[in-house]
Amino acid sequence: MTQTIAPRVRTLVLLLLAACGLLLTTAGPASAHAALTGSDPQQGVVVDKAPDQVSLTFSEKVALSNDSLRVLDPKGKAVQQGKPFEVSGTTYGIKVHSGLPDGTYTVTYQVVSADSHPVAGAYTFSVGAPSTTSVSVSGDTAGGGVVGWLYGFGRYMSYAGFIVLVGGAAFVLGCWQRGAGVKPMQRLVVGGWLTLTSATLLLLLLRGSYTGSGKVGDIFDLDLLGNVLQTKAGAALVSRLLLLAAAALFISVLFGAYDKREDEEKRDLTFGLAVGGTVVAAGLAASWAMAEHASVGLQAGIAMPVDVVHLLAVATWLGGLTALLVALYRSDAPIESAAVRRFSQVAFGSVVALVATGVYQSWRQLGSWSAFTETRYGQLLLVKIGLVALLVGIAFISRRWTAQLADTAVQRGKRVQQKERVAANASGSGSASASGAGKAKGAGSKRAAQLARQQAAMDTARQKRTRDADPNRFGLRRSVLAEAGVAIVLLAVTTVLTQTEPGRTEQDAKASKAASSSSSSSSASAGSGAVTLDMSFDTGGTDGKGVVTVDFDPARVGGNEMHVYVQRPNGRAFDIPEVKVALTLEAKKIGPLAITPDRIATGHWSASNVQIPMAGDWKVAVTVRTSDIDQTTVSKNAQIG
Repeated sequence: MTQTIAPRVRTLVLLLLAACGLLLTTAGPASAHAALTGSDPQQGVVVDKAPDQVSLTFSEKVALSNDSLRVLDPKGKAVQQGKPFEVSGTTYGIKVHSGLPDGTYTVTYQVVSADSHPVAGAYTFSVGAPSTTSVSVSGDTAGGGVVGWLYGFGRYMSYAGFIVLVGGAAFVLGCWQRGAGVKPMQRLVVGGWLTLTSATLLLLLLRGSYTGSGKVGDIFDLDLLGNVLQTKAGAALVSRLLLLAAAALFISVLFGAYDKREDEEKRDLTFGLAVGGTVVAAGLAASWAMAEHASVGLQAGIAMPVDVVHLLAVATWLGGLTALLVALYRSDAPIESAAVRRFSQVAFGSVVALVATGVYQSWRQLGSWSAFTETRYGQLLLVKIGLVALLVGIAFISRRWTAQLADTAVQRGKRVQQKERVAANASGSGSASASGAGKAKGAGSKRAAQLARQQAAMDTARQKRTRDADPNRFGLRRSVLAEAGVAIVLLAVTTVLTQTEPGRTEQDAKASKAASSSSSSSSASAGSGAVTLDMSFDTGGTDGKGVVTVDFDPARVGGNEMHVYVQRPNGRAFDIPEVKVALTLEAKKIGPLAITPDRIATGHWSASNVQIPMAGDWKVAVTVRTSDIDQTTVSKNAQIG
């Protein structure tokens, strides 16, 4: 029966790995976790006078290099001068040559966001009038190409190695201490350590090219490597390597001195190994938390410890599941049902921790229910939630098989071990007799020892057949194999998720871009004389973010037509209960003049014959209410009249 199942196991695992590889290759370059929210000059605008500098505003702080910002003329020649610099907050600038001729200019940027992911893009503006020529910005992009694929593969393997290393060691130490002497279990944990170490070294070498040129030739550039070591991501990778050295010591004790001790002596060492292993595992998990999503944004001080707990829960569950699969399929030593039950309890606790921390992370990264369906991060998160639910369902089936699992094979295994010890004693006594009794007796003793070994091998094979014939054990094998298959896909989705822009950031960036489509005070439409104001808002409640647009036509003294549009960050009409507008001319102490527009359609309000008594710089304040208790007021100034 085992010979029939083994090829199917290998085929299934290979197919699942191929599917995960396909998922990773179609993920594309890492999405920008810091988004461009504004620029000066703005995208697509035509300015009368050439600017002295170009500035870009991002949704969060970014790291700059000498070539992070470039400005290209219509022929593709660089016209920037000096190095990029921080203007203020999240705005960064680059000086350009004075007296730029008329034409269309291309601004390219390539920076690294605070959560260590590369951000790249380009846009155009024109001086005087658009030119007929244009610049094609092509070539390797940060986070893309061969280097991007290798970096994504390295991330996947680092997660896989961490899960196998931590989960496998926890399974041996907490659930099946006899497994410390089982060769397949030792190879599994050591393989996890080697995988994580190799992947970390690969990521460290790739990091400079991944966030820079994207060229394969830059992988071994020592100058780039030196720059990487000074970044937050580089420090995290180096810390991980140092912790892996401590993990190697832990493994050597677990499979060396610990395995050789008797049961009574093991109890004294178990506690020390558990404490030391937990510290090392938490440190390894922190090397991700300190450099990625959890380290920036909302409540970073809470998010990083939560992320550590989340990673440890995943490793304990999925890594322990992998170890159980190896014990059921590859180990000659039968695993006791008590060990399987202990793992079932540990896995249940891990799932509880996983769900609790996952709910917090989802709220922090999404911010609204609409982000589940309107952002790529939310869509991937829904896939991950579905896979976790499927995994929990299969685990429930495994628990049922575990409850029925018999220990008859274990008892037979103990009898086989006793016979092996008897055979060994017989061999030893036979050898001692042979030294004193001559060649004839020596040959007889060797024959007896050989027969004893053959008998022990036959007993072991018989015990294995009996173990495999247990229907409960066979059912447990199949359900655990199914769990492992789903876990491989889940790991691939999680890897892609960590490289995807969080839903909250994506929606905030869309809102900021919409708001910055007008100038800092207002944008006038020269052809019609109308004024349009875009303002982003956040009422603080659930689903409380959006953009409100106010139009005045013809924006002059006397009667005006006013339209108010309220949209979600993705541009869809936002159905809210109430909108109010107030106009104030602070220079003349006029106002506020309250205006209550009529609702025309979903997300659209209008008011006719809005009287503007005097020309000037009017403050337009809009109060937006998204629920019975959630409302906010945003304002901008507009030159009217």
